[in-house]
Amino acid sequence: MHTTATHCPYCALQCGMNLRPAAGETAVDVVEREDFPVNRGALCGKGRTAPALLSSRVRLTEPLIRTHATGTLEPATWEEALDAIAEGLGRTRRTHGADAVGVFGGGGLTNEKAYALGKFARVALGTSQIDYNGRFCMSSAAAAHQRAFGLDRGLPFPLEDIPRTGCVILVGSNLAETMPPALRYLTELRENGGTLIVIDPRRTRTAAQADLHLAPRPGTDLALALGLLHLVVAEGRTDEAFIAERTTGWPEARAAAMAHWPELVERITGVPVPKLRKAVSMFCTPSTGMVLTARGPEQQAKGTDTVSAWINLCLATGRAGRPHSGYGCLTGQGNGQGGREHGQKADQLPGYRKLTDPAARAHVAAVWGVDPDSLPGPGRSAYELLDALGQDVRALLLMGSNPVVSAPHASRIEDRIRSLDFLAVADVVLSETAALADVVLPVTQWAEETGTTTNLEGRVLLRRQALTPPPGVRSDLHVLHGLAARLGIDKGFPEDPEEVFGELRRASAGGPADYSGISYRAIEEHQGVFWPCPEDTPGPGTRRLFLDRFATDDGRARFIPVAHRASAELPDADYPILLTTGRVVSQYQSGAQTRRVAELNAAAPGAFVELHPRLADRIGAVEGAPLAVTSRRGRAVAPARITDTIRPDTVFMPFHWPGEGRANTLTNPALDPVSRMPEFKTCAVRVEPADPAAAT
Repeated sequence: MHTTATHCPYCALQCGMNLRPAAGETAVDVVEREDFPVNRGALCGKGRTAPALLSSRVRLTEPLIRTHATGTLEPATWEEALDAIAEGLGRTRRTHGADAVGVFGGGGLTNEKAYALGKFARVALGTSQIDYNGRFCMSSAAAAHQRAFGLDRGLPFPLEDIPRTGCVILVGSNLAETMPPALRYLTELRENGGTLIVIDPRRTRTAAQADLHLAPRPGTDLALALGLLHLVVAEGRTDEAFIAERTTGWPEARAAAMAHWPELVERITGVPVPKLRKAVSMFCTPSTGMVLTARGPEQQAKGTDTVSAWINLCLATGRAGRPHSGYGCLTGQGNGQGGREHGQKADQLPGYRKLTDPAARAHVAAVWGVDPDSLPGPGRSAYELLDALGQDVRALLLMGSNPVVSAPHASRIEDRIRSLDFLAVADVVLSETAALADVVLPVTQWAEETGTTTNLEGRVLLRRQALTPPPGVRSDLHVLHGLAARLGIDKGFPEDPEEVFGELRRASAGGPADYSGISYRAIEEHQGVFWPCPEDTPGPGTRRLFLDRFATDDGRARFIPVAHRASAELPDADYPILLTTGRVVSQYQSGAQTRRVAELNAAAPGAFVELHPRLADRIGAVEGAPLAVTSRRGRAVAPARITDTIRPDTVFMPFHWPGEGRANTLTNPALDPVSRMPEFKTCAVRVEPADPAAAT
């Protein structure tokens, strides 16, 4: 029976899978694809059940328009829906100017769709107001990558290198639940004699496998990294030859680290000095090592500096730019890497070019056939764009995101979305955000379309269409083509994804993220092609970066001097507990899709508040009884889950659910000054039984 080789629609592993025709309602079954090197056949529950989303029972199958008479969303034709969107966006642009129209994208869009969306915003709408939800994912790591190495690719090496290193420091990642098939790389690391250090305020399933678990207070990862670097210097463990030959800025970074002596770091983080010393010994004793970060240290108002501190640790010990060593970011969303490379980010053009660079503007404008001066400049970052809705930004086109659940201070963002003059949403399901729209478009999903994604290794992959979408469902590229035509642009927005990718290749040529040597055929031949891959570079592209030089002007990596600073919001008498947020294995992001899969809902049916027994005793919490968690921004209620795997001064909530259990009602939108990342990972809260009777 014929099978189609493709990739999972969820996280940035982009696990390989085969789809086989089936007789059931979902039309296809998932079959293991053991030849794909990233997951080697392994899939998590989300990947196995992904075909459930193809069912017409759980997804959108016809356009919807909100009627003035009833205020409800009613079925409409595609012509009516596209006409309504073009009218809404065009009317706003004519009345209030181009920048009164906003565009918000997603890290799950294919490269082709992300590229076309960025082009549509800047060429068809002429607006600078475009960003995407990837700003909430790995933007701090991306900014730190750029500062230190001159190039941002999540992992500068393939995942297969991880088991071959001597020690991995995993910071703020729970791979066992966020990317289960990747956990084998850490298992193989330990089987090969390597060691694993996990840094997380919770003893997660991943931390339970570590040789050493450090549990700092949320928001203190920067001090922890600086304290480890202090000990590296004090114990004479720096690699002076590497520092001299391949870096700049060490004296300033060293001086900054030396201001963070072990006892001070223990007071800030709560991690005992002996554990700090043990971590340094474990990391520095073998000749190779890696630091891998995820959202824990990155989703902070000092996330860029925090990642810079971990990069400094790698550089000072010579664990970068060498085989089986380096710093890497574990990108989260399915196309979080490619999504930020090709133009849907507020300050970027395709190929990871800077929008403020005249040469970059000239190159991309030539590909697009427009005047470089016609391209708008950088716009607002994601939260700032959402916060401006209904005020400076009066109309919004949104694709592949659900900020009503996923944005920080979500109640405010929901209010801002409700205040828009016009909202159009293209999505697979009627998400909480789509339910507020004036027009909703049902679009194709992973198994119903062809397109590329770029996984956390920088490996460009190809999803092949496996089945025909239901009648009434069309692609995002069809949407942009139709809207552009209605706005007076008849050419430049093709519907064929391979044609779009061909233009993307030309637009990216010569840029930092050069895809010009990548083709659909090459991707299939090599199980993915690593960027950068210039046109004259045959084969699988650049699997390992920085082995000869870093991507800076002088080829040297840059130390960035950083100092610890407190989180934007600290506990006090009114809000004495720290809240941190994250994911669970059976749900994904805002849950708009996974909450529609029965098997996943059975495993993770709703929100909860995880707290330590000592805190539970102090406030009178009872297992399973509702707890109210209140911050300066709002109140959420969810059942208590009492466990000794979390710090007594911290509570944890997953962020996948809307309604009264919406964790992002509580979170702090304080922004990192460099990356504009909100501080999702720490805020001050008050915790108490929601039902007083439950405490008696």
